[in-house]
Amino acid sequence: MTTPVTTGQALTLDRREGRFGEVVLRQRGTTYEIIANGCFLMDTSDGRSERLLVDAARLALDPPAGGGPPALLIGGLGVGFSLAHAAEQPLWGRIAVVEREDAIIEWHRTGPLGAISARSLADPRTTILHTDLVRYLASGAERYDALCLDIDNGPDWTVDEKNRKLYSRAGLAACHARLNPGGVLAVWSAHHSPAFETALREAGFTDVRTAEVPVARGVPDVIHLARKAA
Repeated sequence: MTTPVTTGQALTLDRREGRFGEVVLRQRGTTYEIIANGCFLMDTSDGRSERLLVDAARLALDPPAGGGPPALLIGGLGVGFSLAHAAEQPLWGRIAVVEREDAIIEWHRTGPLGAISARSLADPRTTILHTDLVRYLASGAERYDALCLDIDNGPDWTVDEKNRKLYSRAGLAACHARLNPGGVLAVWSAHHSPAFETALREAGFTDVRTAEVPVARGVPDVIHLARKAA
């Protein structure tokens, strides 16, 4: 990592320029923050909504779609809350995490975010897929029972302009194709998006709904949920 640089009340622990822009790890007291291309992405202050992302998919997946231990794909390693929570649950037979940023993977494997994710990264069910999520979903045939996606601040507030493809007709078709019949798509968002709910239905998903996650201040975070017909 680079030498820490103090910025206001936050301590910049690492700053990287990569293929997808700038990514920064900051520390504010005991809290770590990830900033992507100047946009606040997430921090370690709470984690309720990241855990609910996994829980909502698990509860919607009853009974499991594939008939055996269900396979989970997490889009975005982030600060590691979703992965750590999933690894605590014996339900999942396989847990794959797609993360495109070298720096974020390193912050977990050898840096301070390992305090959250070390046990889950060592879990034999866990695989880190070092690639772009949009590209991965569109380029393969491996199927999952649940997709839990958290790479932006929501369908209407993307960190990277290229991520808009994920929420397009083609991107949602790729998500639909990657799910087993009866599988669940869960997408984290900082705001409710009626337009995204409509797009999910137009992409062939059923049981489209939104779960709210109360936050300390402001409007609730939400989890957009949808199912692939059995």
